[in-house]
Amino acid sequence: MKTEMELEKFSSAFTLSDMEIFIFPELFFPLTIANIMSPVIWQWRNDPWFNDIEKKNFNNKVNRIKQYIIQNYVFNLDLDTWGLTTKQKETARFSPFFDINLLKQSNALFGYEGDRYYFNIDIRKHFGLDRYDAEIIPYWKTETVEAMTAFKYKEGFSTGAGECVSLSALYAAALFVVGRVPLENIFLLATPLHSQNFIVEKEGLITNNRRIVTKNMWFNGTSLSEKARRALENERVTIVSHISGHIHLLYEEASIDRDEYANFTRKLREFLTTDLTVHVFINFLRFKSKYKSLFQYRYSRGGSSKYITLEKMFEYEHTSRYSVSAETRDMLVEEIESEEFHLNPIHGKALLNDIEKIIASSRGKSLDEIRNEISSCAVDGSILNEMFSELGAFIHTDPQMPSPDKRYAATGRLNISPAHSREEIMDNIYKNAPVSEMAQLSLYVFRDMEYVDWRPFVKAAIERNPVCFPSLAGQDADSMYQIIQEMPDQSIYEGKRLALPDEVWNFKRGDGIEKALLMANAILHSGNRQITITIGNGQATLHDSGKNFVFNTSKGLSRIIEIHDGRIDVSQ
Repeated sequence: MKTEMELEKFSSAFTLSDMEIFIFPELFFPLTIANIMSPVIWQWRNDPWFNDIEKKNFNNKVNRIKQYIIQNYVFNLDLDTWGLTTKQKETARFSPFFDINLLKQSNALFGYEGDRYYFNIDIRKHFGLDRYDAEIIPYWKTETVEAMTAFKYKEGFSTGAGECVSLSALYAAALFVVGRVPLENIFLLATPLHSQNFIVEKEGLITNNRRIVTKNMWFNGTSLSEKARRALENERVTIVSHISGHIHLLYEEASIDRDEYANFTRKLREFLTTDLTVHVFINFLRFKSKYKSLFQYRYSRGGSSKYITLEKMFEYEHTSRYSVSAETRDMLVEEIESEEFHLNPIHGKALLNDIEKIIASSRGKSLDEIRNEISSCAVDGSILNEMFSELGAFIHTDPQMPSPDKRYAATGRLNISPAHSREEIMDNIYKNAPVSEMAQLSLYVFRDMEYVDWRPFVKAAIERNPVCFPSLAGQDADSMYQIIQEMPDQSIYEGKRLALPDEVWNFKRGDGIEKALLMANAILHSGNRQITITIGNGQATLHDSGKNFVFNTSKGLSRIIEIHDGRIDVSQ
């Protein structure tokens, strides 16, 4: 018999909302493991797009995977996809085993707004929550690879889709299965508003939603890098999850390997830091456009010096294949119309040529020393100080990581190698489930209904699957049955795995067991307090108020589910 906290945790393994992963961080990596167990990503290996990928170098592998994900999955954070809940409901749910005041300080949905950036953007308006009462918050459930892929069946979508945590887990599993990257090198990072991965290979790599960010890209000053930088620049990292375990900003106990966490944080800080070079300085000016107006560039054309504002050069960069960076600057300048140049130095603007000479010879010097040298180049002192303050932040991000000063307790590490077959990996997980919490939780996220306790699944199905309610409101049981029965008898999960009611409703398909649970969920929401579902002999029969509603099932499962006043009993 599971305790109240265990029942909540194992139930959360099915819905995997952002809140649930925040409360139960041990669920984060099992989503990656469940995706690795799924046949979906293993089928990618047979796609011609990945021919001979095992022979490619690391960067080529990652770019192939990135392009495949971009082509087949869109980012989706629509509030209506997985329904809405309330702060009051979620507070009541989690308060028995979590300090709600800490939740409000650390989770965006309960009031945390991060650093200055999030106060400036008005966080509820940013996510579209301003049209609801302040108590309303979204579930934002994390999707398995099956649910992500099934978005192609949902109205308005032509491909798969998923939110940022889903994409993190998808990337991690794809890098392992298709890219043969060891799980030891993959770290999942969650902040209050985002999720991304850091891959400890070469200089390091960040996966950010559908994109990837190399160290060079982090400092290139483009809009993509600007978006990628936001979370680590403005938010605390609340969870780091790894094959060895996890560490949480607020919990005193961690299960991640201490040495591997130390190596990860060192490599991440190295990734987020670079030296000031001429190239990096130009990227900074691209990133912080307000400082472009301080500079002009001197160029020799036709035997004489001519001058052009840096702002004008960056304008031309937008429509050229060349950039302001030194490597292609001359070719960019040759494309600029002659009337854009001045014959004499432009008053009030410092010469970029002089600034670049100072930076080029500054190896080993501090930013303060470089700033003092540049102060002689006709740049206003107060503006110069402001620019160097922002330049310092640009070339060095100090991520706010969970403190390593924790109590470390291993919870059963899984030894899974890219050299293993899918069958070998699954055998390993099933064998270790009795002694490894990660293995056990992975089987719950994977939804092997022959192995797992059904009560957490049914609890999740009837408590946190509200998407069908608006459409079925006011319908009697016979009308509900007709609507649900018209859907194809096709589950999005293979074998003896089950979809939740929200997945059935969103993707308009399901096995008979899944349809029966969808109908039970809607009936219970309408006010009925007692439902029985009998599963066996190829049928799932819902008993409600003296009526029987029969659905066909091909899952080969047998159970009797009884729900009475919220109490759930499941028997063979």
